[in-house]
Amino acid sequence: MTARDRAGSTGTPGRTGRTGGAPRPLTVAAAAAALAATAFAATPAQAAPAHAAPPVALYTPPANPDADRQILDLVRHRQFKDAAGVLAMTLTPQAVWYGDGTPDEVRASVHKTVVAAARHHALPVLALYNIPGRDCAQYSAGGAADTPQYEAWIDAVRAGIGSLPATVVLEPDSLALLPSDCGQDDAQGSRTTERYTEIHYAVDALEPLAGTKVYLDAGHSGWHSVNDIVPRLVAGGVDDATGFFLNISNYRSDSELAWYGKLISSCLSYVSAGGPAADCPNQWWPVNDAQAWLDAHVHAAPSAMKHFVTDTSRNGQGPWTPPAGVYSDPQDWCNPPGRGTGARPTLDTGDPLADAKLWVKIPGESDGQCTRGTAGPDDPERGYQDPAAGQWFPQQALELVHNANPPLLR
Repeated sequence: MTARDRAGSTGTPGRTGRTGGAPRPLTVAAAAAALAATAFAATPAQAAPAHAAPPVALYTPPANPDADRQILDLVRHRQFKDAAGVLAMTLTPQAVWYGDGTPDEVRASVHKTVVAAARHHALPVLALYNIPGRDCAQYSAGGAADTPQYEAWIDAVRAGIGSLPATVVLEPDSLALLPSDCGQDDAQGSRTTERYTEIHYAVDALEPLAGTKVYLDAGHSGWHSVNDIVPRLVAGGVDDATGFFLNISNYRSDSELAWYGKLISSCLSYVSAGGPAADCPNQWWPVNDAQAWLDAHVHAAPSAMKHFVTDTSRNGQGPWTPPAGVYSDPQDWCNPPGRGTGARPTLDTGDPLADAKLWVKIPGESDGQCTRGTAGPDDPERGYQDPAAGQWFPQQALELVHNANPPLLR
C-alpha cells in the first residue's frame, strides 16, 4: 500500500453561492425545469441573519463552471437524462475547498460562504487544504510556504468563520501522508514535527469558535492500520478537536468505513485512558475478535468518544480493483474507471459515532493526470490524457452519474 493510495484532492479556491437543501433524487423533467429556472445563477452575498437558526441542511456551493458547460452541451445534444444526472450531482451538498489566496482573500471568501449558508439555515463544510508541503509535492502540490505563513492563513479562516456554523475538514492527507512518509523530512524529523504543530495550531484556533467543529485526517480503511493512525491523530491534537474524517477523495465502502471509524474512536478512548495504541484491534483483525477486545477494554459512551465524518462522494461502487499484473503502479486512487457517487450527504447517519456522511471531494473533478506506472501522458486505463488535478473531467462525471448508488435520478 503506497502513500498515494489516498486520492488527489482539488486544492481549489472556495466557491460560494447556491443554497443548501434536503438532498433527494431528481426526475429528468424536474432537473430540466431547474436548469431553465436557475440558469446557474449564483446567490448574491447578503448579510447573515441577526438571529441565525441552527442549520437544518448541508450547504450546496455553486458548481464548477465547467460542469455547467457540460450540462448545457448535453442539453444541446438532446442528452436530457445525462444532463439531468450531472445537474442532480451538482445540486447535491458538497464541500467548499480553500487552498490558495492571501489571508485577506481567504477571510473574505470564507465569510461569504458561512454567511450565504447561514441565510438558508445550512451548514457549510469547509475543506482546508493549505498545509506546507501539501500532497508531498505531487499532483496537488502547493500550500503555505512555512509554519508562520500557515498560521496567519488559519487566523484568517478563523476571522472569516466568526460565530457562524461551520464544519471544518482540516487538511486532507496531512496526517496520513506526513513528510516522513514521502522522503521530505530531515534526519531529525523536524518537518514532521512542524506538521503536527501546524495541525494542532489550527485545531486550537478553530475548534473553540461557537459554531465550528473540526475533524482531523485519518486517511481511509485501506491505508494505515488503526495502530498507526491513532498516534498521528493524538500528535495532531485530536483530543482538542471534535474528531476525525475518513475516505476523502477515495472509494472505500460505507460499511468498511463505519467499522474502521469505530475502531479508531475506540482506540482513541483506550489511549486517552493510558493504554498503548499498539494493543488496539485494527481493521484486519477478525471482526468477532476485535469486538470482543472492544467489549473488554472500552467502556466510554459514544457521546464521550471522538466522532467521525466520511466522504461518500464517489464510493457508490466501492474501490476499483486494477487488472492483475498489468500496471507497475496501478494508482487505484487516481480517476479509477467505473465508479459512482455514493450515499447522499446527511447529518443523520444512524451511527452514534458518525456525525455525517459528506461529499467532500467534488465529484466530477479530476484526481490528476494518471499514468499508472507508464511513460504517459495518456491514462492507459482510459486511452487518453486525464485533466489536471481539480479540473472538470466530463467523462468521469458521466461515469459517476451512470454508476451512482443510490441513483441520482428516479
